[in-house]
Amino acid sequence: MPDQTDSLFPAHLAELRRRADAALEAGEFAALVVFSGRPRYAFQDDRPYPFAVNPHFKHWLPITDAPDCFVAYAPGHRPRLCFHQPADYWHRPPALPEGEWQREFDISIVREPGAAREVLSPDLRATAFIGEWQPEFEPWGFGAVNPPAVLAHLHFQRAVKTPYELECLRRASVIAARGHVAARDAFLAGASEFEVHLAYCAASGQRENDLPYGNIIAFGAGAAVLHYQHLEHRRDVPRRSFLIDAGAQFRGYASDITRTWSAGDPEFAALVAAMDTLQRVLAGGIRAGRDYRDVHLDAHRAIGQLLGDAGIVRCDADTAVAEGVTSVFFPHGIGHLLGLQVHDVAGLAASAAGGEIPRPAGHPFLRLTRVLEPGFVVTIEPGLYFIDLLLEAARGDGRARHIDWDAVERLKPFGGIRIEDDVVCTTDAPENLTRDAFAALSPS
Repeated sequence: MPDQTDSLFPAHLAELRRRADAALEAGEFAALVVFSGRPRYAFQDDRPYPFAVNPHFKHWLPITDAPDCFVAYAPGHRPRLCFHQPADYWHRPPALPEGEWQREFDISIVREPGAAREVLSPDLRATAFIGEWQPEFEPWGFGAVNPPAVLAHLHFQRAVKTPYELECLRRASVIAARGHVAARDAFLAGASEFEVHLAYCAASGQRENDLPYGNIIAFGAGAAVLHYQHLEHRRDVPRRSFLIDAGAQFRGYASDITRTWSAGDPEFAALVAAMDTLQRVLAGGIRAGRDYRDVHLDAHRAIGQLLGDAGIVRCDADTAVAEGVTSVFFPHGIGHLLGLQVHDVAGLAASAAGGEIPRPAGHPFLRLTRVLEPGFVVTIEPGLYFIDLLLEAARGDGRARHIDWDAVERLKPFGGIRIEDDVVCTTDAPENLTRDAFAALSPS
């Protein structure tokens, strides 16, 4: 895939400046300073936790591993990067990433975080500070720390991705697809969950600290745990099914992909195939002007139909949705915004001024309720699981009569199914980043 990111960056930065201008006007500030963040240390230890950069910082420039840096911006002026590059022989100091982006910034190098104060404006009383506050910044005199009016504007507008951001997300999708193919092959070859994880990291070229979230790699019943966090080392375990939810990052932008594989059981394989077809239809229905809440409710109706067709429930799809039967098997939201964060911000935002769009009644875990616009990137991740906690709740109420418990017991050892793609809303048909990425890896 040709790398167009450098050529797209100037227009991206121009759009960020326009958005920052509007946010500052809304908050009545003259400038903003974005702090990259600082590592935190384990309790009573000198070992830091992995550093996670402030998403607002990496929105401005492709730097993800440099603590104690600042971007300063005032309308009508070029943005300034104050880059912290300590004199250090214990660790290798961070280096400025090469690229055309440097032409767009005035860059100052400082050896100590406190030296940034001399580089920033001499008067910060009208400046909004964005990031994780540090007590040592108190004397610097910022006008406000993370003012809600400014953040609301920045977060709301961030849902619409620039062409530069879309290119970064395409690249992140290809990296993750490479890892998924290697993980599937490792599973089929007899690897343990841990070994599958290592195969994924090796093929994607990502260390664990580089991943946008911890890989979910579950065999069999473990797939019924939505955020399964273990990586078992044993190979001699039942290998009925395999669920992998794993992403990658490119220049700070994340992909988020899930696939489920059958180890050969025909009933479960047919269920996976049916879910894949269902998922493709939902992803293909992403259109500007659609209320994402309707996408979620459509997913429940489709899963209700699938459950009936598979003989897992004994009622029609409308009844399954109305009486909460589908929620026994599909308890999470159909997806979320994706970008600088895996669960990107402002999914419930009513406007740039704030407020929230409520979730549909009975669906408390949906992370996105906005009307879709061109440039939104969303995940579409229908699921079907056999979760003891939810099944036991259904056994104790009226939903039990709709469920074929013999089918449930037969399928419980497979855990569940989730299939997830990353999809761009456009002015026309959607762009499926995930399917395109897998297709790009296939031999022509």
